[in-house]
Amino acid sequence: MSPSVLGFLALALVAASLAIPLVAHALRRRRGGRATRGRTRGRLGLSVQDPGRERRAEQRARELLESCVNREEWAMYRDLGFIRVIGRLPVGVGGADGSAAPGPEPTPGSPAVPRRTTGGRDAAYAYLIYPHKPIVAYVPRTRQLLSEYCVEFPDLTGAISGSRLPDSDDVLAKWMALTGDELRLMRNANMHLPGRQVDPAHVRRDLWRLAEWERQRRGPGSVEAQYQ
Repeated sequence: MSPSVLGFLALALVAASLAIPLVAHALRRRRGGRATRGRTRGRLGLSVQDPGRERRAEQRARELLESCVNREEWAMYRDLGFIRVIGRLPVGVGGADGSAAPGPEPTPGSPAVPRRTTGGRDAAYAYLIYPHKPIVAYVPRTRQLLSEYCVEFPDLTGAISGSRLPDSDDVLAKWMALTGDELRLMRNANMHLPGRQVDPAHVRRDLWRLAEWERQRRGPGSVEAQYQ
C-alpha cells in the first residue's frame, strides 16, 4: 500500500474520531428537545390529534343537527351556513330589543298576544344563529339589526384536549336553547349592540342571501323576500 493511501486512511480515522462526539451531542440535543416539547404539551393539556378527528366529529354533529331541526332549517344551514329562527315572545314580554318583544304595544288590560312561530309578514323579529358567533336579532320587515346575544356551550368532553364544540353542535345547542326557552336564553346571555362581534355588513349580506335563497325555494311569499 502506497504512503499516500496510508496517509489518507489516517486522516479519515482522525476525522471520524472527531465527528463521533459531535454527532452524539447532536442526537442527545434532539432527543432532549423532543422530551421538552412533550412535557410542554402535557403541561398545556395538548396532545397529538388525529387529523380526521375534527372532521368526523363535525360529520356526526351535522347528522344530529339534521335529525333535530326541521327540513327548511337544515337546508338553510346546509346551503347558507346559519339558521334563522322567528322570535316567539308575546308582546310586552322581555325580548330581542332588551325590554319588550318588538311589535305594537298591547291595549291596556288586554292579554299579551303571541307572535307567529313560523315565517310570514307578521314576524316581528327573528334571530340568525351562526356557529361560534353571537346570536343576532333583527327585524325581517326592515332588516334592522337589534342586538347580539353572546352565549357559549363549552364542550366538556373535549376540554382536556383544548378543543371546542364542532360547528354544527354549537348551532344545535343555540337552536335548542332558543326554541326551548327563548326568554331564559335572552335573559342569561350577554347582550350587546349590533356590530360588537359580528360585522353588520356581513349580517346584511347574509339577510340578502337568505332572501334570494327563499325566493328560489318558495317564491315571493317568504319572510325575507317580501321585504325586498
